[in-house]
Order: sequence, then C-alpha cells, then structure tokens
Amino acid sequence: MPALRPTPAELVRAQVAIDGHALSGDGTWVVYARRTVLRGAYRRHLWRVPAEGGPPRRLTSGEVNDSSPAIAPNGRRLAFLRASADPAAPEKERLAQAWILDVAGGEPRRLGRLPHGVEGLHWSPDARSLALLALAPRARFLVGERKATNPRKGEAPAPTARHITRMDFRNDSGYRDRRAHLWLVAARRGARPRQLTSGDFDVESPSWSPDGRSIAFVADLGPDSAVNPQTALYLVPAAGGPIRELARLRGDLTAPAWSSDGRWIAALGTDVVDPPEATQPEIWVIDALSGQARSLSAGLDLPAGVWVGSHLTRTEQPEGPLWLDEGSLVCLLTVRGRAVPWRFDLRGGAEPLVDPALRVLTTGLQAARGNVIVNAQVDGESLELSAVRHGSLRRITHNGAAWQRRFPIPRLDEVDLPSPAGRIQTWIYAPTRTRRARLPVVIDIHGGPTGSWGPGTSLDMIALTAAGYRVVRPNIRGSAGFGAAWVDGLGPRWGDVDATDLLAVVDGLVREGLADEGRIGVMGLSYGGFLVNWLIGVTDRFAAAVSENGVTNQVTAWAECHFGIYDTRRAGLGDPLSEEGMLGLWSRSPMRNAARVRTPLLMLQAEEDQICPASDNVQLFAALRTLGREVEYVLYPEEHHVMQSIGRPDRRIDRLERILTWFGTHLR
Repeated sequence: MPALRPTPAELVRAQVAIDGHALSGDGTWVVYARRTVLRGAYRRHLWRVPAEGGPPRRLTSGEVNDSSPAIAPNGRRLAFLRASADPAAPEKERLAQAWILDVAGGEPRRLGRLPHGVEGLHWSPDARSLALLALAPRARFLVGERKATNPRKGEAPAPTARHITRMDFRNDSGYRDRRAHLWLVAARRGARPRQLTSGDFDVESPSWSPDGRSIAFVADLGPDSAVNPQTALYLVPAAGGPIRELARLRGDLTAPAWSSDGRWIAALGTDVVDPPEATQPEIWVIDALSGQARSLSAGLDLPAGVWVGSHLTRTEQPEGPLWLDEGSLVCLLTVRGRAVPWRFDLRGGAEPLVDPALRVLTTGLQAARGNVIVNAQVDGESLELSAVRHGSLRRITHNGAAWQRRFPIPRLDEVDLPSPAGRIQTWIYAPTRTRRARLPVVIDIHGGPTGSWGPGTSLDMIALTAAGYRVVRPNIRGSAGFGAAWVDGLGPRWGDVDATDLLAVVDGLVREGLADEGRIGVMGLSYGGFLVNWLIGVTDRFAAAVSENGVTNQVTAWAECHFGIYDTRRAGLGDPLSEEGMLGLWSRSPMRNAARVRTPLLMLQAEEDQICPASDNVQLFAALRTLGREVEYVLYPEEHHVMQSIGRPDRRIDRLERILTWFGTHLR
C-alpha cells in the first residue's frame, strides 16, 4: 500500500530514472542508463532489454556513473561514457571518458584518456572508430595556467586570471575555459584520440555520413555567439582536413542526422533573423551535396523538440529528427502539453505516431529500421521505455514500478479555465482520493517563458499532493505547443498579460470551488520565478510564495544572465543601452515593486546558476530584508539551474523539505 505521506528523503532516495537510451541498428534491442541513489550519491549503470519487451539484463556495475550508451552499427560492441561516482576520487577519475564493452561478454575497457574528459561519442558506420566530443587542451582565455600542485589528488590550481574578450565565456556549467571539439579514436586497445577540429568555436551534434568519409556538425563561427548566435551546418573529413560550411539558415541549425543513402541531412532549425520568442523550431531536410534546405513542418504551427517540463530527468539528446527509412523520419513535437513522436514524409505529409488524446510526455526518442523507442510518462506514471506500436505505447521497462507502488501517484485532471485571452489549458494534481474538496492550492509556474506543462508527475507533485495540497499548472500565454500566436500573445509584456492569465486561473479555481481565498500559494522556477517575484509585488492574493532561480532586476539580468543579452532581445524587452531602454527593462522588473510586497517569500537559489544567477536574485532578498518583510534566501553550493531534477540528492531533499515547510506554515 502506498505511503500516505512520503518524506522528501524517501522520494529522492527511492527514485529510479532512465537517463538516456540507445537502440540497436537492427531495432531489436535497447541499452539504457539506469540512475539510482546509493549512500547519498547517484549511480548510473547500463542495462539491456529486448525492444519487444522482456527481462532486462545488467551490463555494468560498480561505484561509477555510466551514461550516453552508443551501440556499434554491427551490434557487437557498446560504447559509453564512464566517470567515478566516488566523491573522494581524484578529479581526473571523476571526468567522464570513453569506454567500450563487447556485447558478448567481458569487462569494459577505456579508450585512451583525454585530459579534460569526454562529452559525447558517436560510432563510425564501419564500427571501427568513434568520433568523440571533448574539450580541447588549449585554453581560451586562461592566464598563468599551471600544473597541479598536488597531482596525486588531481587538483589543479586557479589560474592567474581570465582575459575575456567575448561574451560567450560561460554557460550554466560555469566558465567555458576550453572549446568543445571533435576527436577520432580507433575502437581498439591502446588507441590514442586524434583531434579533428580546432578553432575558437564549439562543435555540437556530430553525425557521420553513411560512407564514413565525413562528419557533419553544427557550430557558430561568428565573432560573439552569446550576443548574436547563429549556428550553421559544417562538414569535416574523417581523415582530417579543413571544415566546410554546407548549409545556413537565417536563424539556427541543430541536431543533424544523415539519411542512410547519404542524400539528405535532417535537422532542427529556424529561418528568421534574430528570431523572436514566437519563432518555432522546424524540421528541415538539407541536400547533402548542394546544401539547399526545405522545411517539412512549416505548416503545422507547432514547435519541434521537447518544450514540456518533466523534472524527473533531463531531456535526452538528440532532440532532433531521426530517420525511419530513406523516405521518412520521426521527431518529437510539443502539442498542447504533450511531447509526442510524429512521422514526416520527404514527399510531404506528417502524422502523429501515437493517439493525440493520450496524456503522454516524452523526453527521449531513438529509431532504427522503422522501430521507435521512447522514454515517456503516460498519465503521470513513472518515466519508462516504451515501443511505439499502432498509435499507442507498449511499455518495455518497469524500473519505476516498485517506486510507483510505494508512493501515491496524484490524481491528474486536464481542464480549460477562462481568461481574457481565451481558455487556458490547466493541469490539476490532487490527492488520490480527493475530487471536489476545497484544499490549500499551490500554483506552479513553468519556465521559459516558452516552456509548458504537461501530464508528467514530478517529485514535487507527489510530495505536495500527499501533504494535502491541490497543485495547479497552467499554460498561460507564452507557453509553447499552442501555436505561435499564443506565444506571441505574451511578447515583451512580462508582468502584464501573464499576470492577468495567472489571476484569471485563480478566479476560475475559486469559482469552481477548487480553491479558498487565503489558502493559495504560488511557486515557480526560472521565468516562473520571475513571475512569482512579480505577482507578489502587484497583488496580495497569495498567502505564500516560493521563487526558485528567478529574475528580480531585468536591467542587471541583461548582462548577468548567460545569454541575457540575446534572450531579452528575443523577448522584445530591449536593452539598457539608452535611458529609454533601461527604463523599459526596469518597468518589467520585480524589484520596482519590492516596497509593495507583503507575501511571505522563500527564495531558492543554485549558487553556480549562470542562467539566472544569484547576483540578480539577492537584490530582491536585500530589498525585502531592508523593508522588514518576511523572506528567506537559501543558496545551494555547486548547483546549477535545474537542480531539482539532477542536483545532489541531499540538496534536492533539502529543497523539497523547505517548500513543504514553507507552504505548511502559511497555507494551513
């Protein structure tokens, strides 16, 4: 029988997640990375399961984190990334390296060692070598880089300085001291990796040509990719040589995949200069000889890729299209809170591969020989691998079965609530045995603003509903998956139409008898954190608020946030380079309303977050403390933007405990 009220520690420590999977070239078997928590730390091991379902078989074990499985085209060997899971291990052992395992049996062996680790790996078509994505040894802007003072512990000293001349010097992982480039290594013992690309740019999403002679990849060779990003598609000879640009759109290209006959390269892309938020990624096919590109999804008014929050695991890579055969491909699309696989024909035409009425959230997809395997949640149950069959999903793994039996899965309802802009799709989570009872309510606001909510269940939802709350997740204007007009309905009017929509949702809940005035709380992450900070400065309707990794001052966030310059421009918010522009950003800043805040506020902040950094959010905390308001500020060391799904287990537990305590104090 499920625990009536599981603790955050029980939820986090018992969770089993799938953090990536690979499908064999003949489409008959799958390898996946299974993540568990052991003694307060993550362990990831590889398992194998038939694509038709059946008993899984464990492939790796030990105090390690194994990830990014890649099955050789001939099906005989498996490549993957391995890093030590021992926090006391030397730093070099905690860097992921490429390993290889014979499928028939035996122990895995490492394929050389790159000094700064490996970030990705891709088999050559003949299964004799691997293309590796890894950081180059040459530093971009480090001054005074020295050898380790304590080489036994693998500790490297801080450099004398960082001499920075471009804005793309960081991402959410921190300072990007080195560029990511392609390396080639033979899949045999003793082989040494050979660097294929070099230069002041990052290589992303490599894809082999079927004849093994070239590798396609995307990169931004512009002078400052954080200010004016524009990736293009390039080719590099596998034998070595200069790179060649094949295709470029007016916007971005990403996630290329080569067709088996070598004629086409499919990719995600946008063909708009400096695309605004309402620009939706489309599925493109590019002639591998001429570079001419055409869109297969332009008429759908739906974004390609996963734009729905899960918080149970990271969205798998690649998010782009994969080939089913020489004439068709498959890609995930976001449609009204659902992330589902669609089939596209090169001659035209597209159709969903699963029933659109299914409440499904997909975070990963692999395809081979017409078979499609997805990592998906259906009706809010655990994320599992499923085979796509005849418009439905047939589960082939059951990793979360015991976890699901142990804890109460919330009751989930999909409703449309009225607003001035039209009806707002809203997902409502409630305790299992509750239907129309009045309960304390927590409104949960997604990030983006072009994210969205769907029928996925997170640990937050389980914990809050088990504690007696009704949790409401609305897809207000700005949410992806409802057409470009719905996204464009927000535009630069942050704190205006989005706040109007949120308060209309509250009105609808009260009117329907699903919420009591005085017992309504609000929470949100990233853009959701911004809107929480804004709402409590313009209304007193919320009895408590939790803001996580949000934004408080748009003027300073323009420079402090990773990609802040580009993101504020895309949103139409402008820049502070003139008095008018600065006042415009300030008019959309929660800080301007700090003196009006009366709602008790809990601020949660990942200390190493570069997307919405602590230096921005501490401003609102300082203002509210100066004003004598009820506010608490919690910093999580070493953590980044989405720590609630991938942060260190003890920090995820602490975060969830604080949320429950905060709402328990103020909403009861």
